Amino acid sequence: MGAIRLNEINRISVSGIQIKVEDHSKVLSDIVNEIIEPYCKDLDRYVMFIKECLHDGETPPTNDELDDFCMNLSTLIYFAGGMCEQLGIRDDISKAVYKEVYNDARSALSEGTIADKDSIAELQAQQEQITSVCYNRAYRIVKAKVEAAQELLASCKKVLTRRTQEWELTHLQGR
Repeated sequence: MGAIRLNEINRISVSGIQIKVEDHSKVLSDIVNEIIEPYCKDLDRYVMFIKECLHDGETPPTNDELDDFCMNLSTLIYFAGGMCEQLGIRDDISKAVYKEVYNDARSALSEGTIADKDSIAELQAQQEQITSVCYNRAYRIVKAKVEAAQELLASCKKVLTRRTQEWELTHLQGR
């Protein structure tokens, strides 16, 4: 099969495939979000709270609020980081389950070409593979959220440090 020419693309067929991909993606995204939710709900809520506090650009957070952000983020990152590792274990196990089902299906086949055996085994292990993909995505998302929260924490600390230095400089100049 050679390269497809643009005038040979069936727009209706491509649109149908696109709809199918979107539908399947929605199902998998929902599954991933269900996996993630217990791991990140507290961290997500607190980051949304900080976002709302920062939404009003006219009144920046006070030093006390920044202190609270730092303390609460540190605590939430600690727990979310630990839970991320627990999710990593589930990701590893889901991969092992997929490999086990695939290998069992593959070894049970005595006839056919290697490609045929591989295709049949992949079909028989498809649900396990999808589950593995969901856990892998969930792990990566939780890990990214923890890393982003660490960046937010670092930013809060920098603002506090800068404010403290400015206050000290102003206070010293006033003497």
